[in-house]
Amino acid sequence: MSLHPNIALAASLIADPARAVMLYALLDGRALPAGELAYAASVTAQTASSHLAKLCDGGLLVRESEGRHRYYRLAGPHVAQAIEQLATIHPAVPARRKPLTRQARAICFARCCYDHLAGRLGVAVTDALEGRGFITGAEGKRFDVTPDGSAWFERTGVDMANLSPTRRGLARQCLDWTERRHHVAGPLGVALFAAMSRSGWMRRVQGERAVEVVPPGAIALRRELGIDVAAIRADAKYQA
Repeated sequence: MSLHPNIALAASLIADPARAVMLYALLDGRALPAGELAYAASVTAQTASSHLAKLCDGGLLVRESEGRHRYYRLAGPHVAQAIEQLATIHPAVPARRKPLTRQARAICFARCCYDHLAGRLGVAVTDALEGRGFITGAEGKRFDVTPDGSAWFERTGVDMANLSPTRRGLARQCLDWTERRHHVAGPLGVALFAAMSRSGWMRRVQGERAVEVVPPGAIALRRELGIDVAAIRADAKYQA
C-alpha cells in the first residue's frame, strides 16, 4: 500500500474549470443546491450532477438531503484552505495596476474565507491585532493570544473561555489569496467574525462571498483597531 498522498486525484478534480467554479462558490461555508451550482458554473443540471458526484467521491464535498432536495458543501475548512492557497499560485504579472470589476473589488476588499474574515480588510485586522500586541506569530503557522488580547476579544464579544482549540491551535495563519499575506483563521477567526457580525459592524452580502462594513462598523474598527475602512476600500479598486 502506498503511503504517498493522492495529490493527483485532488488536483484533477479541482483542475476542471466547472468544478473549480463550484468549489469557489462554496468557499463561504454555505450549502447550495445543485441547480444553483450548475448556474454558477454555466453547465446543465446533468453535467453539474456528474461533477458534484465526482467531488463527493473525491472527498472535497459532502452531500446533505433536505426533503427531496440535495445540498452540497465543502467537506471542511481544510478543503477551503487548500483552494484559497492554490489560488495564490499564478504566473508573474506586470506591475501595472488596472481597475477591477465591482464584484471583484468587493471580494478583494472583504469576503468570507469559509467562515472567517478574509481579503484586504481581514489582513488589516490581523495586522492591527499584531500591532497592538493582542496576537503574536508562533511556530506551525499559528497565532498565540496574549493576555491583553484575550481581554480585548472578550470585550468585543468573543467567549474565550468556551473556545476549543483544534490540533492547529486556537488561531491559525491563513494565506490570503488576493493579498498574499496572512489573516486570522481557526476557532478564534471564526468567533471574531461572528462577534463583529453580531455587533453590527459587518454583514455578508446575500448570495455572495463578499462582506460589507456598515457605518457603525467603520467607526468601531477605527476606534478599536485604528483601521481606516474607506482607505482600504479605495485601495481595493486595483489589483495588487
